[in-house]
Amino acid sequence: MQVVYDEQCPFCSAYVKLMQLKEHHAVELIRARGGHPLLADIKRQGLDLDEGMVVKIGEQWFHGDGAMHRLALLSSDTVWLRRFSSWVFASSLRSRLLYPVLRAGRNLALRLLGRRKINNLS
Repeated sequence: MQVVYDEQCPFCSAYVKLMQLKEHHAVELIRARGGHPLLADIKRQGLDLDEGMVVKIGEQWFHGDGAMHRLALLSSDTVWLRRFSSWVFASSLRSRLLYPVLRAGRNLALRLLGRRKINNLS
């Protein structure tokens, strides 16, 4: 499994740390602003990293709310915040409804911190 996230976004980085993906799964965490070869595949797929993180499991691609939903399905823990996050995103409906709010928060945080968008499709 590969997870591509924006390391400059405080929310994205916090979520990846919160889920402790490396501790529980064979996962490669990939910085969206780096030079990893998978970023070219993401561009060919037409997946906008400014619109959401990407999870690739085998040959399946998950983007945005779908990526959050997939990660939630893989998570189970006793820590209440991880458990709550998993519950929220375990529902594809809740993921679709909440994700635009989270994306807007990310965009606002990046703007306030003076960080640029990724613009991986340009």
